[in-house]
Amino acid sequence: MAARNHSLAGVAVFHSDRGSNYTFSQFAGTLRRHHLRQSVGRTGICYGNAMAESFFAALKNERVHRTKYPTREHAYRDIALYIEFWYNTRRRHSGLQYQTPQQVHDEWMNPARRSVN
Repeated sequence: MAARNHSLAGVAVFHSDRGSNYTFSQFAGTLRRHHLRQSVGRTGICYGNAMAESFFAALKNERVHRTKYPTREHAYRDIALYIEFWYNTRRRHSGLQYQTPQQVHDEWMNPARRSVN
């Protein structure tokens, strides 16, 4: 969705855990098509991808484990809505000085505003 909805920098990195869905060759091909580098931490070492691990923990705890999905399509749509309309736009993060990811993104995209702060 990020590649579809935004232009990605040539140095963009996709961070994930070592789940089988992220180590599958078809997924690696998708990353290559979008010119993304993949970052997967070593087994048992959480620090390399701590931010990705934190995201997936929040997603699972705040949404997935609280919802029964009748179909895969329902799960896909619900998780996408959670990310786009809650996690990115309303959920404040201590690692972002209690701003939302959208606020940080908007600030990054506006160099004049970035230099003021």
